[in-house]
Amino acid sequence: MFKSFIKLQWKSFFRSSALGKSLGVKILMGFFALYLMGMLAFLGSTLFFILKKTIPSVDPVVILNQYLLYWVLGELFLRYFMQKLPVLDIKPFLTLPIKKSSIAHYILGRSAVSFYNFLALFFFVPFSVVLLIKGYAPQNVLFWLLGIIGIVLSINYVNFIVNKSDKALVLIGTLLLACYGLDYFGILPIKEYAGTIFYALYENPLYALIPLGVAAAAYYMNYSYLRNRIFLDTTLKKKETEATSSDLSWTKRFGDIAPYLQLDLKLIWRNKRTKTQVFMSLAMILYGLLFYTMDDFGDTSPMLVFVGVFMTGIFLMNFGQFIPAWDSSYYSMMMSQNIPLRSYLESKARLIYISVGVMFLLSIPYVYFGWEALAINFSCALYNAGVNVPIVLFFGSMNKKRIDLNKSAVGNMQGMGAAQFLVGIPLFGLPILLFVLLNYLVSFQVAVIVLSAFGLLGFAFKDILLDRITKVYRKKKYGMIAGFKEQNS
Repeated sequence: MFKSFIKLQWKSFFRSSALGKSLGVKILMGFFALYLMGMLAFLGSTLFFILKKTIPSVDPVVILNQYLLYWVLGELFLRYFMQKLPVLDIKPFLTLPIKKSSIAHYILGRSAVSFYNFLALFFFVPFSVVLLIKGYAPQNVLFWLLGIIGIVLSINYVNFIVNKSDKALVLIGTLLLACYGLDYFGILPIKEYAGTIFYALYENPLYALIPLGVAAAAYYMNYSYLRNRIFLDTTLKKKETEATSSDLSWTKRFGDIAPYLQLDLKLIWRNKRTKTQVFMSLAMILYGLLFYTMDDFGDTSPMLVFVGVFMTGIFLMNFGQFIPAWDSSYYSMMMSQNIPLRSYLESKARLIYISVGVMFLLSIPYVYFGWEALAINFSCALYNAGVNVPIVLFFGSMNKKRIDLNKSAVGNMQGMGAAQFLVGIPLFGLPILLFVLLNYLVSFQVAVIVLSAFGLLGFAFKDILLDRITKVYRKKKYGMIAGFKEQNS
């Protein structure tokens, strides 16, 4: 039966009307996958020697096991956005004499050979081979690798359970941050505790059965969930949902733009792609740790300007660069109504202003690395609000590609065009160039003050800038409407 399912899936792919587009995307993604797997295999085969040279007094296996907890939590968090749940069009099979258990087992079994599962193996298998070459006990190494395989499968099937809940995502993210914070600030040695648990898989081979048991339990839970819902009348039953509304009365203080602001907030929260962008933007506040914890960058490095613009303006980039394509499904209807285009654009700008303020507040803890970090982030936040917001709105007038809001944000190229690639040049290039010139020719303090001044100047002239941008949108209105009507854009 499984062989028949595979044949049907294969025929469905090659008989699809969108074969050319699908095949092209899959070939491109295939090259990327090969590159990623090659890099992981290289890292897995060299990590033992890197750790041995860096920390010669500690066994590399012990060091690696100390970080496995972060790998588990991090992969669960990323798979929520990246891994698609296994899908099989089961309606045609429900009228045939095919066991529902076979359908459920096929869906879950197919997910076991997912690309994401093989990624981890391309790292751990070469690392295990190096351990065997270096004289580690074969039995211990093989059972440790078996335990890792059990963990990978557990992550795979647990993801299907937590993927149905945004609360689970927040819980995983909070747990990941809490563990890192407790360990980084020396409050609790999380790495040592976790390392002891995972190293037990190597010391006691029988413990490898525990991850396999967790994987089997998660598989059974998913199987029970699917098996009890594979019925024809389930697909025919009308879905009943309780209408809920959020209290957005606080937006009334913004006057005439309040209705548009409310629509934007509802659009963001009710659609998968925009909601994912919000979570990803909040997670990117940790991006600065990659730079502030490296000795290669000084307190006044130009790269920190890039980090400041990126962290405080991440929502500006993720959401702002696709304005007005977010409203592409009903943009023509909006433009046929008596809706002031100026108010429409101002509501987008206000929403981005709020996001810049929130991201700056979240970046304040970076003052731990020195007052220079706070000064750079503050000046970059002002620059984003005053200069980069009008730039993003202007480039938005070039958007003519439709966006499907129900699709995931990760790996989704819908809405991407030349404007999305060009906008990065002024967003990052101008502030970095300005900072570099003033920092080296005058001083760090002057560079930060000038960046802030440009932001304040842009904010002071925002009404004039928005009026000019509105004229551009009005001029290109019909071209944008025609582009948004193309379903395969």
